[in-house]
Amino acid sequence: MVVTVLVSSFATFAFLHLSPGDPVQIILGNQAGNRAAATRIRHEFGLDKPFLVQYWDWLSGMVHGDFGTSYLFRDSVGSLMASRLPTTLLLVALGSLMVIVVGFALGLLAARAHRRVDQAISTLLAISLATPSYVAAIGLITIFSMDLHWFPVLGSGTGLLDRLHHLVLPAVSLALAASAGMARVTRAAILEEGRRDHVTTAVARGLPPREVLTRHVVRNAMLPITTNIGIIVASLIAGTVIVDQAYGLDGLGSLLVLAIQRKDYPVVLSVSFLIIVAFLVVNAVVDVCYGLLDPRTRARP
Repeated sequence: MVVTVLVSSFATFAFLHLSPGDPVQIILGNQAGNRAAATRIRHEFGLDKPFLVQYWDWLSGMVHGDFGTSYLFRDSVGSLMASRLPTTLLLVALGSLMVIVVGFALGLLAARAHRRVDQAISTLLAISLATPSYVAAIGLITIFSMDLHWFPVLGSGTGLLDRLHHLVLPAVSLALAASAGMARVTRAAILEEGRRDHVTTAVARGLPPREVLTRHVVRNAMLPITTNIGIIVASLIAGTVIVDQAYGLDGLGSLLVLAIQRKDYPVVLSVSFLIIVAFLVVNAVVDVCYGLLDPRTRARP
């Protein structure tokens, strides 16, 4: 995990410096031709140092909890992220809950239903998978905000209940395609487990259908489903970039887009670092869940 973080952060840092544009010129704006001011700003933010020295300064500061100072906001990057992190965490949590509940329920229903119902659900899932989140956001805002006035159009709200009310549509936009993917994986896993010998044996022994489904089918199908949940939750974190922009949320996604546009290196690096760490943590949690679901995965040769 440490090696992954180091390589990913270095690659992000390198790509930022290779991309066109000079952050000093963006900071100065109309005074971009003022060489004295440009020299002062470069020295103030350490941009006059060699590339590897700049990276080492950021990395060593990050290890000690200092994410640097934003070029754009002239404020601590840690404070900027702390103020926006609750919105992103709540959005990802709400979207993940929708994905797990709706995706698992639809997948289970499609696997156990008759052919026509299965085909109808599969068609619905294909449409959902083919719908980008920003297209879903436009449709949801038009119908549920502008026409029906059920949900706010923009903003993150204040307080827990108001935030949840504001984040329902963004979470649906974020979870739409992911729920369809979750449902397809769930359907395939349950159908595959349902054809195994131990399930046939359980049915032949006369066990109740519900017991066969829960103890012998769903339980063994949870390994691929858990893997898919980990991938989806990690992808939702990155997906907040688009959703934040569509709904005007004050999350980390909108902060990242603004920082990229304005070449705000410390903010881009710090937000990217959090996303990378989130991916690694989710993968670690999935590995732990493997051992809980199937003790055989903990066995060593």
